Amino acid sequence: MPSSAARALTSVSRAAFSWKPTGRPQQTLAAAVSRSGVGLHSGARVTATLFPTQAGEGRYFLVEGDEEARVAAEVGNAEPLSQLCTTLRRGEGAHTRVRTVEHLLSAMEALGVDNCRIEVSGGDEIPLLDGSAQEWVEAVQGVGLCAAEDANGEKLDKLAPEIQEPVYLRKHDCFIAAFPSPQIHITCGIDFPKVPAIECQWVSTFLDDNIYSSKIAPARTFCIFEEVEKMRAAGLIKGGSLENAMVCSISGGWLNPPLRFEDEPCRHKILDLIGDFSLFAQNGNQGFPIAHIIAYKAGHALHTDFLRHLSGKITVDQEQLAGRCSDVHGSCSSYVR
Repeated sequence: MPSSAARALTSVSRAAFSWKPTGRPQQTLAAAVSRSGVGLHSGARVTATLFPTQAGEGRYFLVEGDEEARVAAEVGNAEPLSQLCTTLRRGEGAHTRVRTVEHLLSAMEALGVDNCRIEVSGGDEIPLLDGSAQEWVEAVQGVGLCAAEDANGEKLDKLAPEIQEPVYLRKHDCFIAAFPSPQIHITCGIDFPKVPAIECQWVSTFLDDNIYSSKIAPARTFCIFEEVEKMRAAGLIKGGSLENAMVCSISGGWLNPPLRFEDEPCRHKILDLIGDFSLFAQNGNQGFPIAHIIAYKAGHALHTDFLRHLSGKITVDQEQLAGRCSDVHGSCSSYVR
């Protein structure tokens, strides 16, 4: 019998994808770089240091106190029910974990940091910084990239997953769809009908490092003011503040304006999507599929469920959905270029 989570998911089609040469070598950082700040959920002062590593190593974490236990940034290590952040754990039931990895991984995936060792000290979280990926972009750009070499001094060609058939995965009224496309194209929608300052937003963008750095990376995480006490009572967001998150009240609007973009919440959802989809990477290859990805009201758990489905690691019930996936193509009210 499938799990309750699997039974809640439905799929129109099972994706076919293949690994396609990009014509570029795998890359790594040209030098080490670190950033320190508060952890979103723990509130602890934490530091993440990024080190160059060999081609084929991929991206992985080492957490202080258990430096021998690598936690690879791969979807198989993602906790399936994570909602407010993406948490990686080395194997089911393993002690070592690292939380809130999505903003850092988003920047590395978009900028092409294919191989990297990330050492975390002071706790088990990546620092939240200003709630966006902008400081990670600046850190990577500050040290630069170089072609990675393996243990034999050889460069490895970088591969990318390419979607060849449509795939669709949904849970309740939330969904992710992927369509064949010659380049990466992301369309994202959110809906907060009870929050007038946010309401329904759609953003659509092609993806390259310039667009990411200027239009996506600066978008900050956000929360609803009326939900803050409930989350804190659950032991979450101890490090959240008006300095590292945009806070919106149902009745009063944004408590810490100005926004960096009028649709900053939706852009931040694209930032998270890129970070979570980076977990499809293997052996230093690209994680984000070459496809048109369309996501509506999707969060971290649905992102990783979609990747598991794409890789054949999750079984879902098949059903014929009313309506067609292509109907959402024309729904965007904002377009990033």
